[in-house]
Amino acid sequence: MALNKNALIRYKTIDKCLQNNNRQWTLEGLIDACSDALYEYEGRNINVSKRTVQLDIQMMRSDKLGYNAPIEVYQKKYYRYCNEGYSITDIPLTENDMNVLSETVEMLKQFKDFSLFAELGGIIQRLEDKVYTEKTHQSAIIHLDKNEKLKGLKHLDILYQAILKKIVLKITYQSFTAIKASEFIFHPFILKEFNNRWFLIGKQNATKNKSIVNLALDRILKIDFDTLIPYTNEEFNGDEYYKNTIGVTVLNEKQIQKVILKLDKNNSPYVLTKPFHHSQEVIEKLEDGSTIIQLQVHLNFEFERLILGFGETIEVLQPKLLRKRICKKLEKAYQLYKNV
Repeated sequence: MALNKNALIRYKTIDKCLQNNNRQWTLEGLIDACSDALYEYEGRNINVSKRTVQLDIQMMRSDKLGYNAPIEVYQKKYYRYCNEGYSITDIPLTENDMNVLSETVEMLKQFKDFSLFAELGGIIQRLEDKVYTEKTHQSAIIHLDKNEKLKGLKHLDILYQAILKKIVLKITYQSFTAIKASEFIFHPFILKEFNNRWFLIGKQNATKNKSIVNLALDRILKIDFDTLIPYTNEEFNGDEYYKNTIGVTVLNEKQIQKVILKLDKNNSPYVLTKPFHHSQEVIEKLEDGSTIIQLQVHLNFEFERLILGFGETIEVLQPKLLRKRICKKLEKAYQLYKNV
């Protein structure tokens, strides 16, 4: 149920009044207190009607907000909590609340590598302690795929701060194919996660003609700041740049391909319910239960791996270039297993 700010202010005010046993609270007294609180918070006079406060009390008494406030009327005109010490701010959490909080804590803990979440980390710890003091410890209901041994995660915070403060980097990097490491100047734009791996996106020795580069964090050996080189003031939009890409590799930003795939009967539901890409659309459903889909994407290594992961259950119909690439890779794979 959506609540506006004024209603929340009134609930808190009524709650505070009813906790004060040194005064007898009439309906008129509660109305005045709510009006004063709204003026204090909003800086303007807000007309609080008798009917509004009556409805507020009714709402607080109900289970709609989980309050179940024990508000009673005595001597036919005064309001109070019949349970001394009650407050709507001390409502015990339900079992469902506990489960939701537990899983939220687990998800928030995924961001522990960023200093941005340092203060949040303390809050998370206190929240976690609170949750587990009120419920029996149980295994997580939501399991997130993660790899604690993944190299390069230690760089996350340094890179995040460099992007935030627009600082040029001097990076020592060694790709899987390089014989030795190289050092270069790098202008970082964004951090991108794909398939449980992190990448730094930006430009090397940035100029207008330089292309966007992605660096795997696990291949970065060293990072230094270079404050003498001005940061390129290029407006980079990650959502726009990657809107036609599956993965992190954009070989040619303007070269988008129409890809047509045939999915067999058994695997069609998986791809239809979890599309490869937002451009995916169904072209035809065949009598044998298979489905033909179309995508508008860049052709890259990540997309090829995705297709190969479906093995014999998927067929590339178009473009011919992609069909030939997949065919060659499947032929090589066959050579590994033909002597079984």
